[in-house]
Amino acid sequence: MRWIPLPIGIDNFEKVVKGGYYFVDKTMFIKELLDMKGEVNLFTRPRRFGKTLNMSMLRYFFEFGQADNSELFQGLKIMQSGEKYLASMGQYPVISISLKSMKQLSYDDAFYCLQEELAGEFKRHDELLPRLPYEDDREKYLRFIGRKAEPKEYLGSLKFLSECMYRCYGRKAVILIDEYDVPLENAYFNGFYDRMVSVIRALFESALKTNDCLEFAVVTGCLRITKESIFTGLNNLNIISITNNTFAEHFGFTQDEVEKMLQDYGLEDNLETVRQWYDGYCFGDTEVYNPWSVINYVNSCYKDKNAFAKPYWSNTSSNSIVKNLVEHADISVKQEIEALIEGDTIEKPIHGDITYADMDSTQDNLWNFLFFTGYLKKISERQEGETIYMEMAIPNSEVRYIYK
Repeated sequence: MRWIPLPIGIDNFEKVVKGGYYFVDKTMFIKELLDMKGEVNLFTRPRRFGKTLNMSMLRYFFEFGQADNSELFQGLKIMQSGEKYLASMGQYPVISISLKSMKQLSYDDAFYCLQEELAGEFKRHDELLPRLPYEDDREKYLRFIGRKAEPKEYLGSLKFLSECMYRCYGRKAVILIDEYDVPLENAYFNGFYDRMVSVIRALFESALKTNDCLEFAVVTGCLRITKESIFTGLNNLNIISITNNTFAEHFGFTQDEVEKMLQDYGLEDNLETVRQWYDGYCFGDTEVYNPWSVINYVNSCYKDKNAFAKPYWSNTSSNSIVKNLVEHADISVKQEIEALIEGDTIEKPIHGDITYADMDSTQDNLWNFLFFTGYLKKISERQEGETIYMEMAIPNSEVRYIYK
């Protein structure tokens, strides 16, 4: 059997396809996105569940430009979905930024990181420069490339870039923003949360709320930060969290996908180990495995098919937050966590809105955080009045290890 390399830590779609890496086909995500026609779509999923690779896939599918990316999708499911969907391939200018590197200790350093990210995206589209009809727009564009724009100019930078695209191409832009909540989480723990909230809110409002040059947008993150603070007035916002049935199978690996992967690597006998350690998540009504851990585990079996399972997810960024929250929790919470480790379930009220500023204020926020970040899974749910109560348990051996 020929060993197919696994894309550990590779989240660029083109590199995965052209590099001959093993790829679990998630291209029907594109079809569902086009079917649902949401203008601004916020996907919240735990860390390392394939958000960035999916965003890269969207860019290569929709982006209009000199390169023909259709070859990247040959043999993938989207190519069999019909002309209605293929008609959108390569039809839009795409703005794609990631905020996941904004983890600096000070506001100034984090803001500089944002400037760097935006400068890179303006450079990526520098073919617009000679085509802009107005000198002041060209000068402004060059200021963004050189990271010399005024701080207030950055708040409208994404809207400005989409306007430049519309002027040059006569086409509205697709805007992709990956890991939007990383700078907020970082700012909360480093003492400049309010300043960062103001920046992200203004950036989003101008680009996503009052932008006639927007075709549609996809935003990803780990949590939905309370609508009032970040998504103020975004009445075109479609929120898809782990409680939704729509889009459920596009992040993480399904049972069928895991079985096929193990079969492809001659590891069918390891299915029960993989299930105990890395399964147990429930997105909507769809059973999901942790893709990061499954890929790492299969890779560990290259020389030894009986390699021990390990907690590969335990070094992800949100663990430090969980540790912090549990350390500050009272004795009753710690007792409940000990009961969960022993295999019990708990029932708690769950709501989609989370604000880092209120994280420590009620224990309900802690349970919400643990649920939406993948540290607890849904067993059952019921509604009482306006409140949803979720019965929850620890998903698998890997997460139990983290709690211990």
